[in-house]
Amino acid sequence: MMIGRVIGNIWATRKEDSLNGLKLMIVQRLDTVNGESLENFVAVDCVGSGIGDKVLITTGSSARKALRNPESPVDASIVGIIDEDKD
Repeated sequence: MMIGRVIGNIWATRKEDSLNGLKLMIVQRLDTVNGESLENFVAVDCVGSGIGDKVLITTGSSARKALRNPESPVDASIVGIIDEDKD
């Protein structure tokens, strides 16, 4: 899993049928050791996150399992909203 921050959303009027009804968010990956912001990517929101939320992201086949649709063309899913970091 990765930690990131939701920085925006994506609206796509035309997309693969299995993506209909899914909320697509732009996430900026965070390096929690150095405090740096890394690359941005698109993830499907499974938990109702919003812009500014710090989130947990899973990728690959785990991202599709989070959607309960192994055939969906998804590579990243938001699976948790972080309330508080403990060091």
